[in-house]
Amino acid sequence: MRTRLSSRSVVGFTLIEMVISAALAAMILLSAYMCLSSALSSKKLIEPRIDVLQNARVAMAILTADLRSACPLSKEFEFLGMHRVIGDITADNLDFGTHNYAPKRPGEGDFCQISIFLDKDPETGELVLFRRRNPVIGLDPLAGGSREEISRGLRGVRFEYYDGFDWYDTWGDADGRAKAQGSVIDQPNLSGMPEAVRITLAFDPKPKSRSAAPPGEESFEPPMIFQTIARLNLSTASSSTSGGTPPATGVQESPGPTGPARGVN
Repeated sequence: MRTRLSSRSVVGFTLIEMVISAALAAMILLSAYMCLSSALSSKKLIEPRIDVLQNARVAMAILTADLRSACPLSKEFEFLGMHRVIGDITADNLDFGTHNYAPKRPGEGDFCQISIFLDKDPETGELVLFRRRNPVIGLDPLAGGSREEISRGLRGVRFEYYDGFDWYDTWGDADGRAKAQGSVIDQPNLSGMPEAVRITLAFDPKPKSRSAAPPGEESFEPPMIFQTIARLNLSTASSSTSGGTPPATGVQESPGPTGPARGVN
């Protein structure tokens, strides 16, 4: 009898305790799953942006290195910066000469003709930033040479030009129409070289996912904007223009001898 009584007096879990324990375990597992899901979502969100940051850094380094050593392209065109669009996307282009070039073949020097432009890849539809380089002085300074890819997945390229006083959206006169008009108003952005160029690159934050998505299901997000200013150290305009200081870091210009610098638009 004593053995039977002792076995019946053993304490166990009640039904309510088991239900509460199961509920707490479920809440803990759900919290752990939500944390894991949030971490994976953050990883998917950050990884493509890290690639974009790296691409933007490399593209900016290439462009600024060429512009810092920029020199007149030819007797007809010293420096050309034209505004153009692809659809509704800003796709400005540049044409200039540079001494940022290492000779690779006999007969080449450190001078190279450069063209920076945006074009669409016919296979993927992506906008690609290209650079044309021609180390051989040809009859047409806007043609020839080889084309190389700088970066993919862009949503726009904009260049602005500083003459020491103001910023301009274009520089140079490729077709000669502005000079032919015979305007009495001084237009310093039609000849010579700018003192600085402001570069603005707009990148798609998710270029790979957009190209893989079916048509009509793309979720457009605001582009990632990168901007810097490159000083043209060899600019001939700096010797003839008493300039001001552009309102950004990376470009330093002291006031001219005639007085303080004027404002910059």
